[in-house]
This record gives sequence, structure tokens and C-alpha cells, in this order.
Amino acid sequence: MLEAEGYRVFEAESGGEGLTKAVERKPDVIVLEWGLLDGGGWGVLQGLQEWSQIPVLVLSEQTEEQAKVAALDAGARDYLTKPFGSGELLARLRVLQRPLPNVPEGPLLIEGELVANLVTHDITLSGRSVKLTPKEEALFFVLARYAGKVVTCAHLMRSVWGTHSEERIHDLRVLVTHLRKKLGLYGGEILIRTEEGVGYSLSLSVQHEPASAPGHS
Repeated sequence: MLEAEGYRVFEAESGGEGLTKAVERKPDVIVLEWGLLDGGGWGVLQGLQEWSQIPVLVLSEQTEEQAKVAALDAGARDYLTKPFGSGELLARLRVLQRPLPNVPEGPLLIEGELVANLVTHDITLSGRSVKLTPKEEALFFVLARYAGKVVTCAHLMRSVWGTHSEERIHDLRVLVTHLRKKLGLYGGEILIRTEEGVGYSLSLSVQHEPASAPGHS
């Protein structure tokens, strides 16, 4: 039905897969089944809020006011109770894609010569466009949102890999190493500090001289 209305649709069968596809595809809107088999509805909303302003429409069989309030408080933009008609779903999606009033679309972060835009996910450093993989990008934007503050490993793992990611600590360390090396290629020093046993923080001290050679950090 959505494809017939001109939407490109990407499906995910779990909360973790949904977060991964959201990072990779950067959809205009997300339709979230609250009763995911892995219990990931709540985790998906938490993970998305760390790096994204993508509007989320929750679908649920729960009709109680408390359930609706909980989903909206968790970050959902709208809540639709099953069963529903196709016309209502399409109308709600159209509303969700309208620009929000008083929401700035400018850069999330400007520090020295680093500009990171949460809306477009464009990153430039010293005037050069920074190209990151989807997971590197997700990690970077969480750290950038809390620049100067320590973000826990659990928080970062959930933001990058979704719910049930407690065993990804080795993957997180590898991802941080790759991100440090890649950012070093763009002519600035962006320091990702390690807080042993806690997490990581992003501190910025951008240089004006380009990196001397690929791989230098």
C-alpha cells in the first residue's frame, strides 16, 4: 500500500535490525511496531533519539491512554491503534513529514573548523567533506551531541547496534579506533578520550594544517 503511494519501503524484523537500517538508509519517517518480537520498540526509540530527528509513528494494539503516553514520552511523534484504515495511516504519515515549527535545521555542532549537521548528516572538517561508514557515523553523532561529556559504553552500544548489544564491547573499541584514524585524515585533531571502565568523550581541538599523509592521526 505504501509503495503504491510512492514510498520506498525498507523492512526490519527486529529492533536491532531496524536501528541498523535507520542508520544506513536515513528514512524520512519510521513506522514502528511497538510489540516487536525482541521487545525492541522502547529500545528503538531510545536509540534513535541519540542521533536522529526522524519522526516515528508507533503502531500498537494497546488502546490504554497510559500506553500511548509512554510511547509519546519515549520519543514517538504519533501513535496509531490497530486496527486502522489505510487512509488514516497515509494521512498521519503526511503530517509527520511536514517541517516542525521552531526546530532549527542548522548544524548540530560547530567547533573550530568542524561542522556536523544532525538533520542532513553532513560532516565537514577544514572545508572537506568527511565520509564515514553508517556505524562510524552513528557513533560520531552520539559523541558529538554530548561533546565534552562522557558517554557510557552501554549507551554507545545501544545507539549503534540497538537493543541486546551488551556483548559488543570489543566491536565498540574497534569502531572507536577506526573512527579516530579516519577523522585524522581530514586535517584536524578530534580527540576521542577513553574513560576507563565508563565510556568515551569527544573533545575538539581542530588544527589548520592538513594531515601530512594518509593514516596520520
